[in-house]
Amino acid sequence: MVNQSKAKAFRSLLPIKPKKLLGLTAVALSLSLSALGIATALQPQTIQASDHDDGDIDVRSRSLSLTDLYAFRETDLNPAARPDDLIFVMNTNPRSLARQQYFFSSEARYEFRFSRVRNNDATPTATPDTTLRFTFGRPQGSNRRQKITITVLDSKGTQVVDKTVDNKSLFTTSLNNSPTINTVAARGSRLTVFAGLREDPFYFDVEQFFRVRAGLAGLGPAVGFRPPEQAVDFATGYNVNTVVVRVPRRFLQGESPATTFDVWLSLLVQDPRTKQFVQTEQLARPGINEVLLISQGSLAGYNRTQPSRVVPPSVAAEATNTLLALGNSPERATALLGAFIPDVMRFDTTGPSGFANALNAQGSPIRGRMLTDDVVDIALSVLSNGAVTTDNVSYEGVSGNPGQGHDPLDANFPYLALPN
Repeated sequence: MVNQSKAKAFRSLLPIKPKKLLGLTAVALSLSLSALGIATALQPQTIQASDHDDGDIDVRSRSLSLTDLYAFRETDLNPAARPDDLIFVMNTNPRSLARQQYFFSSEARYEFRFSRVRNNDATPTATPDTTLRFTFGRPQGSNRRQKITITVLDSKGTQVVDKTVDNKSLFTTSLNNSPTINTVAARGSRLTVFAGLREDPFYFDVEQFFRVRAGLAGLGPAVGFRPPEQAVDFATGYNVNTVVVRVPRRFLQGESPATTFDVWLSLLVQDPRTKQFVQTEQLARPGINEVLLISQGSLAGYNRTQPSRVVPPSVAAEATNTLLALGNSPERATALLGAFIPDVMRFDTTGPSGFANALNAQGSPIRGRMLTDDVVDIALSVLSNGAVTTDNVSYEGVSGNPGQGHDPLDANFPYLALPN
């Protein structure tokens, strides 16, 4: 479970003091209150969005659902790795059943976006300096593999990469096949890419969370989370489609000396009316959409506009109501909501990676996220102002409880456990 002293440290940074907003959370970065709802976002069109357990809707396929972003120094998981190599993980296709093949959409753009940060206390620009775009062909052959094309977009222009360093096509890995590890050359660096099914590393007793939240809001009986021997991890036994990329730090630096980067995911599909690609999903900090936003309209509005300093007023209202239900004062709820915008994951590469390993001056986490970080415990403790500290679920699970537990991580790239 999460180190409770770290969760307490996050909470201690949250009270509102005269003339100063300190409301930064385990999912937060500083922003003034005036940014909360001063502009109305574009109205969501037909395609909407979700994260892990927001549910599927008629107009969006499973392959168009982002679930998690991870960012860490490779040496923090594998001491034998090169010291400047960074690992970024994009997970999609939530609740993929064991022993079933799933595919990436051949109509979408899956993007990692990176911006360089002047210092750890700087406000996010939410404007990428480098974008890594992944697109996928249709499944082909007896193994039903998909060809991968990588597009690099930065100040130097656009570079399209569809061959490995030994002039072979890039491919996904099909279920029950040995992993295909693609090495490509881009902007003078070598990137390593895996794309395919792996076990979902996320863990959360989300079903009980809804009961706890209803009790705190006075809409149901007051209950706590189930004890560890009974707690149920809703992601246990499921797979995700994952893109894992190893990136040398110099690739992101460009001509700069930057060692801190803001990272977020964007998923885009083509609008059939305008033929333009539009963002239908975005993801950075873990747990925001699942915890604070319930309606599909709010989820779509949030995903279409983030990361940005603008949030639709209806989205702000729904998230505020959830924060009030979790035991926050109106003033504190407003501060917490303001801290979500822009929604990026800050990643200082000069120290050990981990969601609670270091904070900037405003109290924001700045060391990315490891695969087994207990982000739910940290977020619940902060968002409930200490009323809820743990969901009693862990990555390894509890002996004798089949409702939780994940397989050990792979010792080698791409590191996520083999698919169920």
